[in-house]
Amino acid sequence: MATNNEMNPQIARKLQQIGKVFNIPGPFFSYEEIKMGNVNHTYKVNYIVDDGSGMAKTKSYLLQRINTYAFQYPVELMENIDRVTQHIRQKRPHSLSLYFYHTDSGANFLMDGDDFWRMSNYVPSVTFNTCDDIHVIKSTGEAFGEFQTLLSDFAADQLFYTIPDFHNTRKRYEKLKADVEADPCGRVAEVREELNWLLSVEDLACKLTDMQLAGELPLRVAHNDTKINNVLFDQETLAPLVVIDLDTVMPGLVGHDFGDAIRFAANFVAEDCPEIEQAGLNLNVFWAFAEGFLQKTASELTENEVNTLALSCFVLACELSTRFLDDYILGDKYFKIKSPQHNLERTRCQIALAKDMLKKMDAMNAIVKDCWERFR
Repeated sequence: MATNNEMNPQIARKLQQIGKVFNIPGPFFSYEEIKMGNVNHTYKVNYIVDDGSGMAKTKSYLLQRINTYAFQYPVELMENIDRVTQHIRQKRPHSLSLYFYHTDSGANFLMDGDDFWRMSNYVPSVTFNTCDDIHVIKSTGEAFGEFQTLLSDFAADQLFYTIPDFHNTRKRYEKLKADVEADPCGRVAEVREELNWLLSVEDLACKLTDMQLAGELPLRVAHNDTKINNVLFDQETLAPLVVIDLDTVMPGLVGHDFGDAIRFAANFVAEDCPEIEQAGLNLNVFWAFAEGFLQKTASELTENEVNTLALSCFVLACELSTRFLDDYILGDKYFKIKSPQHNLERTRCQIALAKDMLKKMDAMNAIVKDCWERFR
């Protein structure tokens, strides 16, 4: 954490000014930049407060500057978050929930020139980028399954599509092909192998989109970014506390949430591992997550939804491959990168995972069916 002597005075002053707009009580004390996430900039900010007995203690909040290139409808995004978090708090009034602070005008955001800010409660917790603990994996499935269930009576059409066609895999492919044709950075020649494989599985990768457009899969409120690091866990018991990062909450498919969680958590390696020969689906992790997720959702799902849960994992791996590859072709404008070929490494790793999923699809389907029959 940055101490008073280590803090950048300009950043500290800006964060303090924003805190005043959100009516945060007590004097500003310190801040720490949290370097998790690929899109937004996040700060943990600390204030001095009275602990109720006359002694001083610190209280922390999270301040985020939203990447408005990635989220081009930030006001609608925050309206979605307000509606969803309010609905969850009403259903679980005595449980820990996310809360976003409001300005005097009632907005849960601040537009400051070109910058778009929001402020939320800080939850002391532990998070995992990857985890081999099967109990934690099952708890992650339960957390995202409960999120789905809590919002099962919330009409998805009340939410904005804050990223139009976010999981429209057909349009993701169309955009990739158009950007390949334009080749603005001259990078297409080096990615022909990855591109050709993705195009070879296009119809299978687009099956969920095609089924939804045909009315065969229902729209639900979806989190749309169900990575394990978007669940906060108790520091001692590792029990799930709350689902976070609601930027992509909007109408979607249950398979989007299930498939993205597996794509992220059940890979043997991190999603950007350059050693792609090590990438692949860990069936034990898949089984644990499926059990936790279906324990919470089995009674809510249609047969078509259940029958496409395993396929959704392949779909999401392919879809994200197209996004990483497209961003690489365009010059790395969306995802934060740590090296010049970071997005290409991400692409190759996701393709390797998708290939392994195809080999294990029968086993994945059998696991889903077993969990559904036990919990419905």
